[in-house]
Amino acid sequence: MDEKQEQEAQQPNFEELSEDKKPAASKDIEFLLDIPLVITAELGRTKMLINDLLQLGQGSVVELDKLAGEPMEILVNNKLVARGEVVVVNERFGIRLTDIISPTERIKQLK
Repeated sequence: MDEKQEQEAQQPNFEELSEDKKPAASKDIEFLLDIPLVITAELGRTKMLINDLLQLGQGSVVELDKLAGEPMEILVNNKLVARGEVVVVNERFGIRLTDIISPTERIKQLK
């Protein structure tokens, strides 16, 4: 390449954005609002052998790693975002959020 071609290759041409072409702050996240997320309310966890799993029947009790009365965890796409307690509303189960994980803590989870 000669010097002129090298100089042209190194200088990208970017179009200047005028004020009317810039998106409004509210439009910056609008495209995210319809992305589906998986929300999980977790009472607790346990590990079992396949043999023990096959022995389960109606009335069986599975012991979880949390104590009764401990807050349950709310996960979004398998990342902890909040903790809460079980409530009953109009004969349906719900969760009352008692603790929202701070943005700093959520960012640490991404690593």
